[in-house]
Amino acid sequence: MLDDQPSRQSPRGDTLRPGGGPSPPLPRTPARRTTTTLADISARLRPRDRVIAFLLSDHTALTTAQIAAVLFDSPITCGHRLYALRRMDFVNRVLRSHPGRPTQVHWVPGRLSARLVALARGEAPPTPKAVALAADRVLSDRTRRHTIETNQFFIDLLVHNRSHPQSRLTRWWSEQHTTAAFGRRIRPDGHGVWTTGHHHAGFWLEHDRGTEHHPRLRDKLEPYRRLRIDGGPDYTLLFSLPTRERERHFHHRLIDTAGHDHRIAATLATLTIATCARDRINGHGPAGPVWRLVGNGGHRLRLADLPTTNDEPGPLNPGPPAPDHDPLHELT
Repeated sequence: MLDDQPSRQSPRGDTLRPGGGPSPPLPRTPARRTTTTLADISARLRPRDRVIAFLLSDHTALTTAQIAAVLFDSPITCGHRLYALRRMDFVNRVLRSHPGRPTQVHWVPGRLSARLVALARGEAPPTPKAVALAADRVLSDRTRRHTIETNQFFIDLLVHNRSHPQSRLTRWWSEQHTTAAFGRRIRPDGHGVWTTGHHHAGFWLEHDRGTEHHPRLRDKLEPYRRLRIDGGPDYTLLFSLPTRERERHFHHRLIDTAGHDHRIAATLATLTIATCARDRINGHGPAGPVWRLVGNGGHRLRLADLPTTNDEPGPLNPGPPAPDHDPLHELT
């Protein structure tokens, strides 16, 4: 009969071991966490890594050479560190390949560096999706080359400081930061303050790649004039031009136009404008004697020789640079 057959089901209750007594319960395996946090890597981060995080957050993308020039003594050491940070999900990279040219590596914020910067500034950390989208935009951005070249201007100033500690870039604001800080009244490619002793030379930067007609360059002056009249800072407006010939034409046409256009004449009377030609800097960086003042002949000035900035704070004037405006303040 079926009732007399032994059951094939496992016995209920505790399983008896040979010799009697129930088996002890098996220990639970803790759930494995797959997402790395800032706490997980905190002991491995150095002040230099924090500087990298803030620079990438503020200035979109930097090349290996740019980061190495400012923070490392060797490009090889820099590359090793950046790839180690990438394995930690602290930074990320964007690769651009062109036939016949070396692959370009642009470093961008990673999930954890973006989180670190946001928390340090009291902001809500971006989602991983938002960080990935920002990296994708760098890859597809048509102005990427302009951004890298603009950043190079400020990188050169930071490099100059390594061998000339008496001068220092005490503020470096991106186009986005500067535009927002001044109520979207101006759109420079960047803003900085070059400090030598107690002398603060503030400037706006317009980085020209030779793709715009001269009337377009001239039209950029009016917003700066209006800002100055309304109480904005008296920073020098710098035009970094690609060639000496383009620089010569810029000066000639500006002075010529001022003779019959009262707006341009008023602009030249209100603003200090200086230019350099990148093909004729003769080994000097932007800190050197490469700046020619509009209306002041062909004499070249150092960045430190430009007029001192009026540092009186106001609604349209941020005043002197604060300690945390220094792009390398995390090292101090």
